[in-house]
Amino acid sequence: MRRLLLVLLLPPLVGIGGCSGNPLGEPQFQNVVDTVILGALVGTPISVPSAYSISAGAPVRTDQTSQFDFAYNVDSAGRRVFLPPAVLGLTSTTAPPGFLPTDDAFDQIDRAPLNGYLTFDTIPIAVGDRFIVRGRVVCTVLGVPLYAKLQVLSFDDADRQVTFQVLANRNCGFRSLLPGTPED
Repeated sequence: MRRLLLVLLLPPLVGIGGCSGNPLGEPQFQNVVDTVILGALVGTPISVPSAYSISAGAPVRTDQTSQFDFAYNVDSAGRRVFLPPAVLGLTSTTAPPGFLPTDDAFDQIDRAPLNGYLTFDTIPIAVGDRFIVRGRVVCTVLGVPLYAKLQVLSFDDADRQVTFQVLANRNCGFRSLLPGTPED
């Protein structure tokens, strides 16, 4: 009798992900391209954000939170770099945040791959560089990271700042990196 009951309950459970048939459910956020400025970790006022959080879709201050996906700095040799949290000693147990360099134009980057990210390396950057970014695992129910794409636009050496455009997909489990409502 228990087996029959389980079989009768199983079909409705298969479609629980959402009415659309998407097992991820409905996306909660639109994908939007934004322009962001970060100041270097060293040599800028503490009030200037030096890190970026995909889940917030915004720059954050490292003195107020360690919940970010990468930081910006100018190293002692004068190189401009992005720093995944692991480089800063902030470790993650699964799928740590990282960068995947790409030669694709920003607008052509349409989907984040699952693997291949540089997670324990300092990432030197130059104007025009483009990356796919894997963020932290903030979707604890699904256990999956968030994703973004970015392109370095400019540097302000006097203020030790970087400007980049970014599209952060803040929807758990979705890897689409196109503007609008993500479908996957």
